[in-house]
Amino acid sequence: MKRLRLREIYEHPITKKYVKRSGLAHAIATAEIAFELSKTYNVSPDLATKAAFLHDIGHYTWYKDGQWDYELYKENDIHAIKGAERSHKLLIRLGEDRVAAKQISLAILLHTDSYLPTSSIEREPLQEVVASADEQDEEPGGFHHYRKITESEAIRRLTNLDEKIDQYKVNGKEHLPVK
Repeated sequence: MKRLRLREIYEHPITKKYVKRSGLAHAIATAEIAFELSKTYNVSPDLATKAAFLHDIGHYTWYKDGQWDYELYKENDIHAIKGAERSHKLLIRLGEDRVAAKQISLAILLHTDSYLPTSSIEREPLQEVVASADEQDEEPGGFHHYRKITESEAIRRLTNLDEKIDQYKVNGKEHLPVK
């Protein structure tokens, strides 16, 4: 089965709409960090980068009087729930392996505990990679969602990540999702 590439995911109108709205520069930086962390956690770099790239696809913009209201967001946000569903539908539509799509969506669902009444999530390694990558790229007040990146730079970095994933091997074999 041909691997669905990050660049293909990015080119879809749903991705462009929602990932750009939640912060394309942050999504790509988180995917790059997840690629590196995947080595430490011995998880599929393909799954890790896809989940990290799409982790905020469920964001809704919270504004009050025309200004970003971080407290309103923190109080009412369920972007991980919405993102898990939206990413799963998108990945299936694009032809992603169904097992992989589920693993990616669960990693998106569990990348934050902000929507839970209590802050206790037990994460599997892939889920931990995405959560950690997101935390490493965060900025106070949610400003990481507003960093800018040009279209050409976004494509260059996603293509570079795709090439790294293609070249990455574990024990001489391609590291694919466990079925």
